[in-house]
Amino acid sequence: MAKPIPKMGSRKNGRIGSRKHAHKIPKGVIHVQASFNNTIVTVTDVRGRVISWSSAGTCGFKGTRRGTPFAAQTAAGNAIRTVADQGMQRAEVMIKGPGLGRDAALRAIRRSGILLNFIRDVTPMPHNGCRSPKKRRWKCVESRVDSKRLYYGRFILSPLMKGQADTIGIAVRRVLLGEIEGTCITRAKSEKIPHEYSTIVGIQESVHEILMNLKEIVLRSNLYGTQDASICFKGPGYITAQDIILPPSVEIIDNTQHIANLTEPINLCIGLKIERNRGYRIKTLKNFQDGSFPIDAVFMPVRNVNHSIHSYGNGKKKQEILFLEIWTNGKEDPFHLEKNQHKVTLPLFTFHDILAKDKLRKNKKGIALKSIFIDQLELPPKIYNCLKRSNIHTLLELLNNSQEDLMEMEHFRVEDVKHILDILEIEKHFA
Repeated sequence: MAKPIPKMGSRKNGRIGSRKHAHKIPKGVIHVQASFNNTIVTVTDVRGRVISWSSAGTCGFKGTRRGTPFAAQTAAGNAIRTVADQGMQRAEVMIKGPGLGRDAALRAIRRSGILLNFIRDVTPMPHNGCRSPKKRRWKCVESRVDSKRLYYGRFILSPLMKGQADTIGIAVRRVLLGEIEGTCITRAKSEKIPHEYSTIVGIQESVHEILMNLKEIVLRSNLYGTQDASICFKGPGYITAQDIILPPSVEIIDNTQHIANLTEPINLCIGLKIERNRGYRIKTLKNFQDGSFPIDAVFMPVRNVNHSIHSYGNGKKKQEILFLEIWTNGKEDPFHLEKNQHKVTLPLFTFHDILAKDKLRKNKKGIALKSIFIDQLELPPKIYNCLKRSNIHTLLELLNNSQEDLMEMEHFRVEDVKHILDILEIEKHFA
């Protein structure tokens, strides 16, 4: 026969009952989890065992009121009141979540009289942080070399917020026209020249015309200071830029530049001064010294800069594209402008590399359209899903459809077609 199981706490076992004694907890950890819908405050000891807890929901708050700072303050006060009676004097606070009750719960904990050792934010963050915004970048859309002394390039900077394109365009134009250094001839001297407006027997050009021809010579050098050069020629014949005797550090861009035409067998020797500077320098009466003639010096390699602005987008999300046109005299191309010694950082591209890429781009235009997916066009989710349902995955497939074909798609509107046309217009500038 089975024995009955004795009852705990009965008189037969000699045990009347047990009384729990409150443990003193001098130190603990307070966890605050603040979300947008609720705030939960949990108090544990140093081993992680829960002592008390409270939340905005258990305090009687319902609906959207559970996420308010006042609800978090009430929940924290209820959770701390229990442990304060058990003698907690010091605590560590761990705050987690982006809710509105973070600060209110912390203020309630500080008013309770518990000494806080430290406060730590343990909100989890995604790996590598939040996604960075789209980077602004320069891109060349057109480039050509008209001659050895005339380079042209058209560049785009995007995306820009409304008003930024004009500010950047003006600043870049002033920097390109005023801060880029260059090298040119600043002074000429010859014993056979009495004054600037005289003529020399046996030379077709006047002295003034020779000085103007010397002004047009384009030089390239990386050294600072004044350097000497000379021309020693015996006629008859044509004097060109290749007849100039230059120091090793100076290079002539166009050796075919005309200087003078000697019609008789005479010797012509001209001493030249070469300098590197920025901007331009106009000759004055004070510059006439030692029988030498100053030349109007144009040091800047950039001849002209134009900028224009194209806006796109709808409503409040309007953005701008900055178009920048640059003409140079051959001294520098945009690649050298980026590496200028005066820290004028313009991340543009070299003309020579782009001209080579243009030939490949024309041959592979069809292949390039196939390799551009609609995921790269930054379409709204609705338009993107409609195109995906219609088996349109690349830019080439999108261009093969007319506006009528797009309107026949399900859930497609006229505004969506206009939005696609705006995006394709922008992509055409970048292609």
